[in-house]
Amino acid sequence: MSTLHGVSVSFAEMGQPLSSADWNFTCDLQVEYASEENASMVYTALSVDKELQPDKVKRNMVLNGRQLLVQFAAVEARFLRASFSAFVDILVLATSTIEQFGSN
Repeated sequence: MSTLHGVSVSFAEMGQPLSSADWNFTCDLQVEYASEENASMVYTALSVDKELQPDKVKRNMVLNGRQLLVQFAAVEARFLRASFSAFVDILVLATSTIEQFGSN
């Protein structure tokens, strides 16, 4: 049985900057887990990883029950792609680990 129940991703090119820099490229990721405990474990594991270029990419994570909500904003599409891709790789690894060794 899979721990990961639902994944939703949306990309947008914003018309207005978020702050003094031009944060024109955004992506929202929503992942729903089988339990709040699993979502919390993934959130805890991923929250220690900070963006390598915070002046070019911003990431905001929120835990809402069984859902992990992640927002990305970047000054260029290539920075958004690289950050999103690296994050998803780690997300998949954390989720697979819970599936393999979790308490359920």
